[in-house]
Amino acid sequence: MVEVFKTNVNDAELAQQLIHKLLNYFSFFRVNFDLDDCDKILRVEGETILPEKVIELVLDHGCFCQVLD
Repeated sequence: MVEVFKTNVNDAELAQQLIHKLLNYFSFFRVNFDLDDCDKILRVEGETILPEKVIELVLDHGCFCQVLD
């Protein structure tokens, strides 16, 4: 399963911090950002993704995050 999120993360260092935090919570997932995309894509790949938890973890860092339709 893959879930794609739109964010406002535009800094590579912040993206790495968020990836680390997400992997602490979802340890067996694959997580990456595409900061070159206009929607600053966060892609999460794993068995059972909880979009609301992903959004919560990103929002905790003061960043915008929503499921990309």
